[in-house]
Amino acid sequence: MASNNNALVSIPEYFTDKSILITGATGFIGKVLVEKLLRSCSALKTIYLLVRPKAGQTAVNRLHTITKSRLFDRIREENPDVLDKLVTIEGDIMEPNLGISDEDVARLQEEVQIIYHSAATVRFDEKLGLSLKLNVGSVQKMLQLAQGMKKLEVFLHVSTAYANCDRKKIEEVVYPPPMDPYKLMNATEWMDEDMLATITPKIIGNRPNTYTFTKALGEYVLLQEGGGLPICIVRPSIVGAGWKEPVPGWIDNFNGPSGLFIATGMGLLRSMLADSDAIADISPVDYVVNTLIAASWHTGLHRPATTPIYNCVTSSTNPSKWEVIDNIPHYYTKTPLEVAFRRPNAAFTQNPIVHKYWNIIGSKIPAYFMDLALQLRGQKPRMVKMVDRIYKTVETLKYFTMHHWEWSNHNLEAVQALMSEEDKKKFYLDVRPLHWESYIEAYCIGTKRFVLNEDINSLHVARRNIKILRNIRWTFNTVLLVLIWRFLIARSQIAQNLWYFVTNLFFKFLRYCRATSSTH
Repeated sequence: MASNNNALVSIPEYFTDKSILITGATGFIGKVLVEKLLRSCSALKTIYLLVRPKAGQTAVNRLHTITKSRLFDRIREENPDVLDKLVTIEGDIMEPNLGISDEDVARLQEEVQIIYHSAATVRFDEKLGLSLKLNVGSVQKMLQLAQGMKKLEVFLHVSTAYANCDRKKIEEVVYPPPMDPYKLMNATEWMDEDMLATITPKIIGNRPNTYTFTKALGEYVLLQEGGGLPICIVRPSIVGAGWKEPVPGWIDNFNGPSGLFIATGMGLLRSMLADSDAIADISPVDYVVNTLIAASWHTGLHRPATTPIYNCVTSSTNPSKWEVIDNIPHYYTKTPLEVAFRRPNAAFTQNPIVHKYWNIIGSKIPAYFMDLALQLRGQKPRMVKMVDRIYKTVETLKYFTMHHWEWSNHNLEAVQALMSEEDKKKFYLDVRPLHWESYIEAYCIGTKRFVLNEDINSLHVARRNIKILRNIRWTFNTVLLVLIWRFLIARSQIAQNLWYFVTNLFFKFLRYCRATSSTH
């Protein structure tokens, strides 16, 4: 039980003079976590960020690029000096000992009190061997590092609400693993990639992909090897754009629903497999980050006797169905994308045949015409590839859009009950006030502003483009209808008679309108 003194310690007070280590800080959740900690717990001592060099950029340069982004605008305006508390640790979770130098290891083990292990692969179609190394092997390496930390108060592991998606009801417990992770990791060491790819479907069983499978194994390994450490696990559901912070609709990537939203706005996605009555558990990234901070505060301050698991979901208190995104074409027509190729128009279906039909008729065939137009203009064709990639994403997501789950989140509610009123406002965990229609509209605008970097003040250009696309569509459909009709007329006397009847009626109507207007 918490002592009265502990109950009076606010979240910012708890983080005062604390040294923190974050993995995955260049990822979506990691970046927002860093920004929130610096802005709302600015009295902390240091945030160490484990970053690997990538694409010719050093770890320091990668961090510099992130802190110069719009996500950190508010910090640069209000308290730029706090950015000096960020320290880059060059490393790689794939490497032995995380690729960290002996000097940095000693420094971390001497100073760090709080760990956020967020680094992972979130690719659904990742090869099993690589997914195991990133989502399970990295847990082992982080635990080895943590075991030597003299002041460690919290080891927070970011998992996923879908780690146990083979169950309909998911409690806040670590379930038995679907397979012995140690035997599996040993086996993958000697198997070649082709052999492993062949048997992967058999290995992952009822789970839809290697991501959810390896995340479940990672939780089990964490408990097996983390004995004596102050561990807690947070399981976010589908992580979406910001609800309130850093600004409504903030998003900076194509992952998850964001890519499908953008594809809809561009007019490339015309059909999606989904049960519109199924629960869509989308968790805004600021709600997820607040959960991470509050969970670490509770673990570090109150030292629970057992490892607390937090299902970070919205459906338990404010459920929404997939039908909430039916209005996305409307939002993108109201606030259109400058890069739109067709007027937004997408529908949801549970019928795979209907979905395939619209994929071919509504997307694939027009993509061939668009590629032909690009080639005639001397440009490289890309539309067919883009459409194929979009529909591959739809296929990987259909498991989540066609099913729904029930999660308990009593632990998170208990943490919220212990928070002060001030902390509840600053680190809000109550999603009941979240209005889903407004949130999805802000999400769509966020993809335009922050992912595609389009100027919201240049809407007139995008709207003019949408009108042109609408006129092209009407013209094309009219010409197509006339051609089809003329083709039928040439082969049917009945069709000819009907054609002449309709055209005569139309011209009579025009003469009537002209005569009526001339009498006034």
